[in-house]
Amino acid sequence: MADLGWKYRAERVEMEDGGFDLRVLRPDGKTWSLWGRRGVDREEALAKSSPVGQLPVLLGSGLGRCLELLAGQGPVAVADAETPLFDASGVWERFRNHPEVLWIEDPDPERAETKIRAFARERNLRPAPLKMPLYPRLNPALYPTLAARLARPEGMDAEALFWRRARYPKFKGEKTRVLLLSSPYFLYREIRQALASLGVLTQEVDVGAGSTMRPGFVEDMLRRVLSFRPDFVLTVNHLGVDREGALAELLEKLSLPLASWFVDSPHLILHRYPGLARPNTAVFTWDEETADPLRKQGFPLVVHLPLAADARVFRPGLKPLRKTLRADAGFVGDSMVAKAAERFADAAPTGLLARDYRKLAQGLSEAPETAPADFLRRAFPEHAKAFEELPNNERKLSYEALLTWEATRAYRSGCVRKITAFDAVVAGDEHWKDVLPPSPSLRLAPRLDYYRDLPRFYPGVKVNLNCTSRQMKSAVNQRVFDVPACGGFVLTDRQTGLERLFEPGKETAVFDHPEEITDMVRHYLNHEAERRRLTQAARTRVLAEHTYERRLEQLLSAMRSNFG
Repeated sequence: MADLGWKYRAERVEMEDGGFDLRVLRPDGKTWSLWGRRGVDREEALAKSSPVGQLPVLLGSGLGRCLELLAGQGPVAVADAETPLFDASGVWERFRNHPEVLWIEDPDPERAETKIRAFARERNLRPAPLKMPLYPRLNPALYPTLAARLARPEGMDAEALFWRRARYPKFKGEKTRVLLLSSPYFLYREIRQALASLGVLTQEVDVGAGSTMRPGFVEDMLRRVLSFRPDFVLTVNHLGVDREGALAELLEKLSLPLASWFVDSPHLILHRYPGLARPNTAVFTWDEETADPLRKQGFPLVVHLPLAADARVFRPGLKPLRKTLRADAGFVGDSMVAKAAERFADAAPTGLLARDYRKLAQGLSEAPETAPADFLRRAFPEHAKAFEELPNNERKLSYEALLTWEATRAYRSGCVRKITAFDAVVAGDEHWKDVLPPSPSLRLAPRLDYYRDLPRFYPGVKVNLNCTSRQMKSAVNQRVFDVPACGGFVLTDRQTGLERLFEPGKETAVFDHPEEITDMVRHYLNHEAERRRLTQAARTRVLAEHTYERRLEQLLSAMRSNFG
């Protein structure tokens, strides 16, 4: 209960204005900051918010400015178990002998509460916790718990009451209750609407838009757990679940099941981070090929759950886009040039890894392994040795992502080139102009809005090309569902998972190799009736089996049967 199970280093950075910043150097190479001058301003505002006539209890000492102001006004308590931080700041050294400052380093919230209440009683004051930013993320088992204990009247066993309220029976109500860890990621809109149409009671906690959870996220989640009493927590791609496993451990202690729906490579998100596979965690994956690796990581419940279509958004009969976006053949998607370049910069490979990454990516594209590291160990042992010598997990994951995105870039550009001889439109990022050969019949368009534009774009293109990301060994992407749902025709590459969802030749048109694309596009342009037949058959199948309501029904059933 004392810490996150991971160690960090802290450094003090002197600022030009004479102040300083404190930075937390995480083991994964990332950095958290107390924001220097802005942090001082925050601490001054926090000191002003301290209730008059109560004992201010600082949950973390921060940069020391808040403590400095409060200690000049009267007694103050500080709960701070972050030795690296207060050693770097010098705050402990400044205030450890101050007669009106009680400093508590004890990482146990119960013992810390006892000492603070005794200090408060001696002065006939009531404790008033003041939450310092960043500290709840450093130790969610200490600071949020201590804040909750101090907020209750003295004499009440706050911890026992909290756990009694938190460990309530699940799946006992007439309606299922889901707490959604929300994010701007595209799938959340579909999940919200599907849950609402199924009559599921839902509340949300905002995770934040960055790669790390926002300040206050854990406290907000705990408040929602107590007030809403969800049957389980739902997230996408493990958003909101820290890689160190602190949140997963907290949910396990709460006896609160977690459902995580992966629609991107679980390997690139979870791999190399222990402590995430918990008995109360269910993983749903869009790619069946990733199921066995997830089970081997220790996840007890792994369920194949493909993507789907939102038939309210992707529906026929919408006003078509402008004429320049109507064509005989078309493709919508990223060239992957920038994504591959970003991952190259993040991985910073040298030697063999830098020289041969395109060759390795090509091999990965054709390999059976879902994890690039496994592919390297089998097919390129010398490169695998260099890969393992990369200094940290973040660099290794970035290199694996580089191979995945580079494989996708090469495959996608090879496929899309095959439609440039037709009256064609390609919508995506600006790098397509450098990837595709000039052609008088080819028009390039900027990115289209998924919800506003694509339901009107697909029906205006006679043959919509789909070429699947190389991160997906068997799964299909959302275009396979979206295009026919709105009345468009799609020509897609063959994936083993496709045949479990549609019947090739009767419900969808499939190519086995990029060299087949040109002839197949020409064939379907010359056979409009066949296009219409396939489109209608695919749309009928989508509406019957491949909507997000159907997917969420499957997810809810699995959670109820395993955790009810």
